[in-house]
Amino acid sequence: MTISDRVVEAHDIRLDEVTGGRARARMRVTAAMANQHGIIHGGYVFLLADTAFAYASNGHQDGNRPVTVATAAQITFLRPVPADAELVAEAVERSRVGAAGIYDVTVSLADPDGGGAVVAEFRGQSTTVARRLIGGSA
Repeated sequence: MTISDRVVEAHDIRLDEVTGGRARARMRVTAAMANQHGIIHGGYVFLLADTAFAYASNGHQDGNRPVTVATAAQITFLRPVPADAELVAEAVERSRVGAAGIYDVTVSLADPDGGGAVVAEFRGQSTTVARRLIGGSA
């Protein structure tokens, strides 16, 4: 899937997998993303999870077909993220009925052995709309 995504480019997010209903994205966090406590601001964790959600929910789309957009999202932060960590967000479609979809995203510390500690759990709800209804292009 080739998409021009300024948020992905600006935060150097890498997409490892994008298929219908699944996506894996990763991002290296930097000291510039830290809050006053010296840990990564939760907004960056949400950003990565939301990105994986967006790609998973649009993995069914192509060309001029309708697009899927978020209608709601909720995140639970489970542990702090240190600077210079690499995060991986894995999004999975749980349900898609008509225009509505539900997606779960697990955000973990990257671990070459696949056993990275979970730092957040995210649930997103989506709806599919006509492309013309979302306005301009990114």
